[in-house]
Amino acid sequence: MFLNALLTDLEYTLVKGDLHKEAAAIAYDSREASANGVFVAVSGFSVDGHQYIDKAIALGATTIILEKDIAVPEDVTVLRVANTREALARVSANFYHRPTEQMNLLGITGTNGKTSTTYFLQSIFEQTGTSLGIIGTIGTVIGDKVFQNKNTTPESLNLQQIFAEMIQSDMKHCVMEVSSHALNLSRVAHSSFKTGIFTNLTPDHLELHHTMEEYFEAKAKLFDMTTDYNIINADDPYGRRLIDRLRDRAPKLLTYGIEQDTDIHAADIHYFADYTIYTVNTPKGSATVKVNLPGTIYVYNSLAAVATAYANQFSLQQIVQGIAAVEGIKGRLEVVYQDEDSKIIVDFAHTEDSLEKALKTIRPFAKGRIILVFGVYASDGESGTEKRRAMAKVAAACADFSVITSDNPKMQDNNLIIREIVEGMEACKGDYEAVVDRRDAIAFAINISQKGDVILIAGKGHETSQIIGKTEYPFNEAEIVREIKLKAK
Repeated sequence: MFLNALLTDLEYTLVKGDLHKEAAAIAYDSREASANGVFVAVSGFSVDGHQYIDKAIALGATTIILEKDIAVPEDVTVLRVANTREALARVSANFYHRPTEQMNLLGITGTNGKTSTTYFLQSIFEQTGTSLGIIGTIGTVIGDKVFQNKNTTPESLNLQQIFAEMIQSDMKHCVMEVSSHALNLSRVAHSSFKTGIFTNLTPDHLELHHTMEEYFEAKAKLFDMTTDYNIINADDPYGRRLIDRLRDRAPKLLTYGIEQDTDIHAADIHYFADYTIYTVNTPKGSATVKVNLPGTIYVYNSLAAVATAYANQFSLQQIVQGIAAVEGIKGRLEVVYQDEDSKIIVDFAHTEDSLEKALKTIRPFAKGRIILVFGVYASDGESGTEKRRAMAKVAAACADFSVITSDNPKMQDNNLIIREIVEGMEACKGDYEAVVDRRDAIAFAINISQKGDVILIAGKGHETSQIIGKTEYPFNEAEIVREIKLKAK
């Protein structure tokens, strides 16, 4: 592609150089710069791409897009923009021929419930033989290929490449989890969303957003980017704020819920230990839905999928069949071991809201105690301390006994993280034991469990590694549980 074509719809100032030249590739990591390529100097949280312009040029970059005054050799084209993150998104979309304009892109945002909603939707689409690509927490799915993402929502260059690969694979539909980070950092800028879906908003990522108001406004950006439908959980307080904001705007607003008067509504709900049955009411009729996951949270997540599928013209029969076909979701209230004496569940719950919901879902069907194994992932600033104590408060109130351990401490002091959780437990008079090593903590919980007890291992869910310092170690909780149980026999 020629550089002048790559720059279509980008606002820039030509500092120097020629626009009538080849743009063979794009890079925002200087180590990936290549011959006749464009290097976009992005200012990150800890690394500033402007410091690596010389390295990118040494590797062959002949065009630099920057937002600061940097001296660059005479034979290199230099473009100045107001925001290099936004510019990266624009040129990336252009480089891959604007793939989202050729597909039905569905974006899901919210604190909890995004992943299970995507899998309900994938199953519904499959009822008609229609492929649906997925980009999210568990990874990227393109047909039979599954690969991991560094972030829930990849950086804009990587994201546009994924969209292009979906188009090349004749996949015209995609559902993507859209994180608040991605919205704030322009990763999804210049992506054409047909539909936006809002699940809920509870405290999380406040080390980045600082306040719930900032967090909400970050999430709300998605609903200014859609063209066809905005689908909102009306039972969530922030969802109701969004509804008020979007009510008189295009695109069309579609609401769902249990408590409020909504377009897509669940009634006559019956909860069981391993599944839930309810009646869904829509403007085109009602049907019985079976969700093979327990608890109210999966009623809401399946309702989000019902509303989205309804907006995409699926029949109620196809919707019901699709949801029933989801037998389970990895790391979401996943029973990884069960015998006549005990049940061990792994769940991704890593916020106080999701942890409370998981524990309250388990409670009615636990014949004995609920033993909780949990930690809190590394978080920067004061909000990290607040989150640890908030998680401890939930554990103390909703579990009978907690084993406090590590999650992903990364570069933070693991003992400090655990100490702050312990302080929260003691303030709430919760029963606990602190075991720093997560594998040992799981073993401890299993060893103290008695007949009828349920063990919930929370925080990592589907993840198969643990990050301590700068090292990522293999850590598959389902396998660890089975190994410990096998040794005990």
